[in-house]
Amino acid sequence: MVFFIMGSFFIKLQLLTERYLGYRKKTKRIKKEKQKKKNIIIDWVGTFLWCAGMVLLINQYLFQAYVIPSGSMIDTLMIGDRVIVNKLIYGPELLPGFAKLPSPIRPKRNDIIIFENPSIISRGLAFDLAQRIIFMLTLSLVNIDVDEQGQPRPHFLIKRVAGMGGDRFIQERGDMLIRPAGENRWYQEREFLQLKGMNHNLERLMSESEYPALEAAGRAAGYRDLGLQAPVDDQVLSATVGRIMYPDFFTHEKSRLEVLRGAHPHDSRYQVLLARHNLGIYVPESRLLPLGDNRDNSRDGRYFGPVANSRILGRGSIIYWPGDFRTRSFAAFERFGFFR
Repeated sequence: MVFFIMGSFFIKLQLLTERYLGYRKKTKRIKKEKQKKKNIIIDWVGTFLWCAGMVLLINQYLFQAYVIPSGSMIDTLMIGDRVIVNKLIYGPELLPGFAKLPSPIRPKRNDIIIFENPSIISRGLAFDLAQRIIFMLTLSLVNIDVDEQGQPRPHFLIKRVAGMGGDRFIQERGDMLIRPAGENRWYQEREFLQLKGMNHNLERLMSESEYPALEAAGRAAGYRDLGLQAPVDDQVLSATVGRIMYPDFFTHEKSRLEVLRGAHPHDSRYQVLLARHNLGIYVPESRLLPLGDNRDNSRDGRYFGPVANSRILGRGSIIYWPGDFRTRSFAAFERFGFFR
């Protein structure tokens, strides 16, 4: 009887032990499977963070890809061109938006540069930093800073260095006159470029024959500001100004200010505003004047003035994917490679 009871006890103990060991084994297996899945997620996250870090390092200190958003550099750069900018050459920023690292190389005349847009009003340090990081991580495809119409605000501009420290510029009917530093004569810009062997194309969308109408429209605007009726000749000419697709804002504004200045010769406001057109732009030392090759469709240094060297982020180098490549035209294939 005793042996029967003892045998029954050991059998039950064996069953309980087997159940416990089975449960423990099952628990360990489940835990191991969960850990395995967790490790996969961690591995993916780690890989993504490593890749993102490498993209940021390359974009911040070496090279960055940009997409050309407008026609301001036609026909050197076309809308939709994807370009590589060398950020090491002039000294990269230590952190996005902060101090630049030193470089013995300085931007020179005719370089195509990318720089921070002086017209952009900051929305705060944290937002600006996030915008820069996302912009770089997405290879310049995503700009989270948009205007009221939902259009991305251009934080960075790409233009050509037209003026160096000590140069002076005056614009006459859309064409630039330049007096280089150390010289006492004025050159037509195209003449000056030929003398320097810089034969890139300067695109103009306005013709000389359209300027009388634009100047008449500016004078008519000045008379309206004074509450007066414009002369009949100006009214007739200005009626055709709506046909001009890319009007020269500076010529229109100069004509308007000349009327206001003539009516109020003692008002210093008009004197100061008109002096900007008559005296032109002076480029201080350690600054550059960036201008678009497509002069009638470019918001550049003529609007916001010379740009400090410290704001230059890099030099344009290569078109790695022309915006018109999908046309498969011979011209599109020709545009692969280094900038002109």
